[in-house]
Amino acid sequence: MDNITHLYHLWLEKAADDPDLLQELTAMAQAPDRLKDAFYQNLSFGTGGLRGIIGAGTNRMNIYTVARASQGLANYIKKEFTRPEPDTHKVPAAKSAVRIAVSYDSRIKSELFAQTACGVFAANGLEVFLYPQLMPTPCLSFAVRELGCAAGVMITASHNPAVYNGYKVYGADGCQITTQAASDILKEIQKLDMFSDIRKMPYKEGLENGNIQYIPDRVFTAFIQAVKSQSLLPSQTSPSLPECRNQEDFKNRLSLVYSPLNGTGLKPVLRVLEEMGYRNISVVEEQRDPDGNFPTCPYPNPEVREAMNLGIGYARRTGADLVLATDPDCDRVGIAARNHDGAYILLTGNETGLLLLDYVCSRRTAMKTMPENPVFMKTIVTTGMAESVAAHYGARTLNVLTGFKFIGEQIGKLEEQGLEDSFIFAFEESYGYLSGSYVRDKDGVVASLLICEMAAWYKHLGISLPEKLEELYQTYGYCLDTQHSYTFEGAEGFARMEEIMERLRRETEILGKKHVTGILDYREGLDGLPRADVVRFLLEDGCSVVARPSGTEPKLKVYVSVRGESREMAARAEEEIMAGVERVVSI
Repeated sequence: MDNITHLYHLWLEKAADDPDLLQELTAMAQAPDRLKDAFYQNLSFGTGGLRGIIGAGTNRMNIYTVARASQGLANYIKKEFTRPEPDTHKVPAAKSAVRIAVSYDSRIKSELFAQTACGVFAANGLEVFLYPQLMPTPCLSFAVRELGCAAGVMITASHNPAVYNGYKVYGADGCQITTQAASDILKEIQKLDMFSDIRKMPYKEGLENGNIQYIPDRVFTAFIQAVKSQSLLPSQTSPSLPECRNQEDFKNRLSLVYSPLNGTGLKPVLRVLEEMGYRNISVVEEQRDPDGNFPTCPYPNPEVREAMNLGIGYARRTGADLVLATDPDCDRVGIAARNHDGAYILLTGNETGLLLLDYVCSRRTAMKTMPENPVFMKTIVTTGMAESVAAHYGARTLNVLTGFKFIGEQIGKLEEQGLEDSFIFAFEESYGYLSGSYVRDKDGVVASLLICEMAAWYKHLGISLPEKLEELYQTYGYCLDTQHSYTFEGAEGFARMEEIMERLRRETEILGKKHVTGILDYREGLDGLPRADVVRFLLEDGCSVVARPSGTEPKLKVYVSVRGESREMAARAEEEIMAGVERVVSI
């Protein structure tokens, strides 16, 4: 009997706690390819934790893979941490156990997976804090720091399709775990048998005996206050608002359509906007309530037009200025802005990030709140034009590897040096933004506030967001940034991605009509950044191409940045470059 067959029969015998799994396992007997993919490996635990298709098997997200990961994490925490001194004004210090915070989003089985993790943590002597209802990822990052936890877990698959779920791990600093911590946790997980080595406590028993506690509402309120503190509008008596009776009048000139895409954003985003005085808000009703099936947007990613279509339809009927959507765990934001011709223009993450960066810098400069040595942060695949904008305002740009956790780590380093206030803004091309250091991950709540504020401010000045973006291009030169993804499923797909990455490194001398003038290979670490399977090609005329396998999806991602005299010239050059890339990918 081979190992896959052995595991399959073991699961048929042991996996009795979730009837859905037994039903799926039985059906696998007639689907050998499906059975192989479910058991050919353990679901990968990387720097982001777990992420995979929901279902039965070692390569799937289910209560057993979640429990095993939780046991490994608990073992790691008990080895590495002692109980920090409590901040008694935040939570009672009645227990001496090390703390961990847990949250979950609207995805299928998210609440069950969160309860499973809590039961394992409680059985291992950790003091567990769980949000009493679904909450966004940034709220989990905030709770870890606010409650003095050693770690945190967010049950989410972010913007993946409905068949996915995930298990994202955070450190005591509120950042996603480091590469080293992930490696150490993985070693603990690998020691464990899926069924015999897991200590569990029934979730309800943990609540009854106090081993599991609900995160108090004051933590969420403190998060909301921290978000609101990032506002950059002038005071209500400022002469900057001569045509408005007060800020409420100013803000209500903005008409907004908002969609939480059936995720976690509704409560925090609306609370922040309403408390800040925005009243002219329409919610996309079909996408208002949490629903892990995402019936109107099977791919609930605000980067994708289909996810925005319902909101744009609402906006056309109401004449709204802005459409805003947050992904299911509310750490990403996508927007469509109306121009003066009445058309709704979908802005990319790079474009929205450029607008926000310029807005933050210009407002801080006007309000005289720009720090002495301001620091802006971005990932290496995010538009290089941002560096030009930051430099214009005297801000230093800090580039990090792909993943907002690397930005969070750099904010932490500033904090250690007493320079936390130097951080002014950060963004990544995949629709993640952060202003303020109250969390150490991207935050769709604060991004929603600043986007609305920015749109209201420019409307007050008679400018639409698309017009402001064109103004930035006129000032700094046109830059076209695109991302392309190639899907490679299963074990064969993983090997194929490795082969393509090697061929790119070995054979790429020209892409399109642009010669490669330099190669930056991050595989062994570069410029003080950790090792990563990422390669960047520097091309003629200030163009560049970055290739990397995704850390969360079975995809190879390619990022192209082209500087040009016009949009048309940049588009032609980008098309030629991608033709060169695809010749390598398709071989």
